[in-house]
Amino acid sequence: MIALTTSLEQYELWFLTGSQGLYGEETLRQVAEQSQQIVRTLEKASDIPVKIVWKPVLKDSESIRRAALEANSAENVIGVIAWMHTFSPAKMWIAGLDALRTPLLHLHTQANVQLPWADIDFDFMNLNQAAHGDREFGYIQSRLGVSRKTVVGHASDPTVTAKIGAWSRAAAGWAATHELKLARFGDNMRYVAVTEGDKTEAELRFGVQVNTWGVNELVEAVDAASDADVSALVSEYEDLYEVAAELRAGGDRHDSLRYGARIELGLRSFLEEGGFGAFTTSFEDLGGLRQLPGLAVQRLMADGYGFGAEGDWKTAVLVRAAKVMGAGLPGGASLMEDYTYDMTPGDERILGAHMLEVCPSLTTSKPTLEIHPLGIGGREDPVRLVFTADAGAGIVVALSDMRERFRLVANVVEVVEPSAPLPKLPVGRAVWKPAPDFQTSAAAWLTAGAAHHTVMSTQVGAEVFEDFAEIARTELLMIDGDTTLRDFAKEVRWNQAYYRLAQGF
Repeated sequence: MIALTTSLEQYELWFLTGSQGLYGEETLRQVAEQSQQIVRTLEKASDIPVKIVWKPVLKDSESIRRAALEANSAENVIGVIAWMHTFSPAKMWIAGLDALRTPLLHLHTQANVQLPWADIDFDFMNLNQAAHGDREFGYIQSRLGVSRKTVVGHASDPTVTAKIGAWSRAAAGWAATHELKLARFGDNMRYVAVTEGDKTEAELRFGVQVNTWGVNELVEAVDAASDADVSALVSEYEDLYEVAAELRAGGDRHDSLRYGARIELGLRSFLEEGGFGAFTTSFEDLGGLRQLPGLAVQRLMADGYGFGAEGDWKTAVLVRAAKVMGAGLPGGASLMEDYTYDMTPGDERILGAHMLEVCPSLTTSKPTLEIHPLGIGGREDPVRLVFTADAGAGIVVALSDMRERFRLVANVVEVVEPSAPLPKLPVGRAVWKPAPDFQTSAAAWLTAGAAHHTVMSTQVGAEVFEDFAEIARTELLMIDGDTTLRDFAKEVRWNQAYYRLAQGF
């Protein structure tokens, strides 16, 4: 079996320093020492969650090309940071940049924070000319059309390390989708358009393998769970959650809880044996399952699995990426769906939920474990965790197939407390205020043709998803505090032309 990991500890970034042989051994020795000091400074930053590995100074085309190929082939390398300490003639970088398939961050920095004005001579100028060298490097990246993030400032500046940290999380999400195998149990909900998509193109663009298994193959795994394992898992539920009396041992519905535990055991074993990191289900294709999986899905998402309801594999991919990108940060990530609105003028809010499958990582409170009827799916009443997402900053992001490309649409939101209790809504749920305001947000979302299924993240924000989209060379439309509907509509039209041209004919 392959246990899923959401940790970033195994990942690393390579730090590449550019120079040339013209300066002589003494200057190159200083370049190496100072670039190692930059790496040590970055390594101390708590907001960069992965290891940074210094590599020897690059002085010629062949060493640059080899470094790019080695970065491509190293399984634990998720990106490279490049800095031109001195002047590295850009034609030396053509073969390497052309070969590089690993995300790239261009760090425009220098060794010193302040200039030693009284001591500056031309030896100092020769050594400390990143302002010169990085402009040469920026030119060749643009000339070759290289996708990258550019960060400007000293390595000791917290705003610089925060940007590098955000990009490294995006690169980790990109790496995670390229390691991802996704199991679809059944097909998409019938007649629904937005959950469809090109799985072949998704593997080419994001690296994810999306395939389908019959639901009754899952049923076999569910039925194979031992009674002892079921009892142990039920005991775990009773420790972790406020379990409704009717579900506890001796309660009228205890058998339903045991079957919910059996689903979790079977689903978990199926995913682990197949090496899957994401999955989908559909209430229209349940085979021999007695319940629509609810509790099991919620707990697997909390462990880092991606999930999409009603066969929505694109959202499952996005949930898994968000889980990895947010690893180690407070908050959570979950499948979400805009369900209904509070249209009180000036205080509009969105109530998001799903039938059962919202991840409890969105709350620090203790969920209740309950059972209620579900008027869809035609099966027994399912067990589920009930809670309200914690208040705080968040983002909701959708992934849609726009025929010749995928489109990400993101909306910056503020998760808030409900205006009143929700005693008759027994599901995981979140209430939020979208930026810049409800009317603009909803109109922009509809203008973009964005999906109704989303991933909600309260761990990472807009910058990480912007970096992810740049790495993936995937369209991103951002709805935030600066959005106006007029400009947003123009961006949608311009993007239509740009991405069609960028894909070629």
